[in-house]
Amino acid sequence: MENLENKIEKLWNGQSDDVSCICEAMESMNIGKLRVANKIDGQWKTNEYLKKAILLFFEHRKSKIMHGSECEFFDKVPLKTKNWSETDFIEAGFRAVPGSLIRYSAYVAKSVVIMPSFINVGAYVDEGSLVDTNALVGSCAQIGKNCHISDGVTIGGVLEPLQANPVIVEDGCFLGVRSCVTEGVIIGEGAVLGAGTILTSSTKILDRETGKISYGKIPPYSVVVPGAYASGNVNISCAVIAKHVDEGTRQKTSVNDILRLL
Repeated sequence: MENLENKIEKLWNGQSDDVSCICEAMESMNIGKLRVANKIDGQWKTNEYLKKAILLFFEHRKSKIMHGSECEFFDKVPLKTKNWSETDFIEAGFRAVPGSLIRYSAYVAKSVVIMPSFINVGAYVDEGSLVDTNALVGSCAQIGKNCHISDGVTIGGVLEPLQANPVIVEDGCFLGVRSCVTEGVIIGEGAVLGAGTILTSSTKILDRETGKISYGKIPPYSVVVPGAYASGNVNISCAVIAKHVDEGTRQKTSVNDILRLL
């Protein structure tokens, strides 16, 4: 039997008109069976065919009226929890506070808490994480276990260009208030971003201890804060690895298991 990836590639390249593969891919992401990126042998691999499936979904689906409590909406992607019963929520195992919006094809694992926020298509939020108020988890972003995505955090989405990688936040990370991570940046396991830290693929990441400059990836168990470096007559913003996570930082940023009880 032809696998799902081949079916999507054929549809994408105009070699097939079987659109059933789109629904299969979207539902597989929705239930966490497939995800846009996987860590294989220590390296993150992006499954571009699933990004193509999301784009094909937009191409082949028409916008419809969606009923809200105060007004109407007009869109192509339904909300993940539309028409869910109490049984559905208990089986899914996560809490969704009023005002939280999760689009279909995003996966939310058990013991996750979703405050009033927005989780976009193809995203993945693993067990025990908290998505706090006014946070954005962009399309295809991958959030690990026991992460704290604080108030007002922006995690950028990525559908185009296809070769671009999604933002990855590995297990046990803390993203401080109003921090922003975009353009495929990887936040290593256990890392902490201070409030207001902005990271893009071109943001300089300066290690205060070694003086080394890097881009696009925060090492595991690093504490990162906003900084600046001199360039001619101006100071340009950067991110500074201030130290490695110590016990005091762990206690301040650890998740509260009580909040994750249904």
